[in-house]
Amino acid sequence: MRVFKTRTISTDACKKGRVSISGSAVKPSRTIKVGDVIDVRKPPVTYTFRVKALTENRLGARLVPEYLENITPQSQYELLEMTRISGFVDRRKGLGRPTKRDGREISKFKEDTYADSFFLDWEDDDDDDDGQD
Repeated sequence: MRVFKTRTISTDACKKGRVSISGSAVKPSRTIKVGDVIDVRKPPVTYTFRVKALTENRLGARLVPEYLENITPQSQYELLEMTRISGFVDRRKGLGRPTKRDGREISKFKEDTYADSFFLDWEDDDDDDDGQD
């Protein structure tokens, strides 16, 4: 119920074991009851919901609070905020391209590293030369 954008995504999450009821992973076809506590892992956060009522039809976003109560601990939201703030440092593979700023920092780092190693190697070559050709 509006936890995932599509039913296909929610089905895949169930198959991957990211949805659990009372600590045990559930299949997509699992029926729920009023009072069930559902944990949904959307890395890096685990959301927790309590079922307040059941419905047969898809609902508008405004009606969701009548059927589902969000009981996610505040610590999970703090974890999400820390992940957002960390930005480039903790970017996992496939999360998008670096920003222009990130690109400049990477280029500067590569240039500094290359220049340092080049000059160190060059100076070492002079020290090995004893003046005889």
